[in-house]
Amino acid sequence: MSGVGFKISTHREGRRFVIIALIISALLFYISKYIGLISLILPFFVMYFFRNPQRVIPVGDHIIVSPADGVVSCIRYEEPSKALNIGEEKRYCVSIFLSVFNVHINRIPATGTIKNVIYTPGKFFNATFDKSSVFNERNTIVMDTKYNGSSIAFTQIAGLIARRIVCYGYSGQEVEAGNIFGLIRFGSRCDIWLPVGSKPLVLEGQTMVGGETIICNMMNDDCLGIVGSKVL
Repeated sequence: MSGVGFKISTHREGRRFVIIALIISALLFYISKYIGLISLILPFFVMYFFRNPQRVIPVGDHIIVSPADGVVSCIRYEEPSKALNIGEEKRYCVSIFLSVFNVHINRIPATGTIKNVIYTPGKFFNATFDKSSVFNERNTIVMDTKYNGSSIAFTQIAGLIARRIVCYGYSGQEVEAGNIFGLIRFGSRCDIWLPVGSKPLVLEGQTMVGGETIICNMMNDDCLGIVGSKVL
């Protein structure tokens, strides 16, 4: 890991919001210097929210990493929705809740090929509620992993405050674990369906780091077998 620098930048999706926040602060400063100085908190918060920090991605086609920062709010074992078209066998689903203070950049959890991208309009219930994965606006990516062709699916779910899902993934795209594929504004949830027969290596309440925290090892759940790392 030696030689790896520390760098935080603002994601391009947030730059126009930073400009808007600066304009608002300038207008308030024109009205009142005191209010204007206080309002400078706004553009700094927007920059903070849309931050895009470097991540050290574990290397290995058998590794599945967290698609998002946040806290594991729920781990369940059930049949996935038929709409995902990943089979009817029960599998683990890990739900990650993102607060407004988490990094909201979403990352590809495994190396492989995207099969389908499914957007579903919906409501904006609190993302901590289980019903949010069924009724809320959401965007799901279904992909086959490179390691053994196992299918996985991961869903961006809009929350009570989040009103915008951004996704760059498309059908047929070849992707690598840790690649940025989108983001959600402003407070949301991300679900990931693991391959059939795989077990999660995380627990409810655990803090996740997108692109770094290992959720599952398709080779051996008891032995990580990581062969290296890369910075993204």
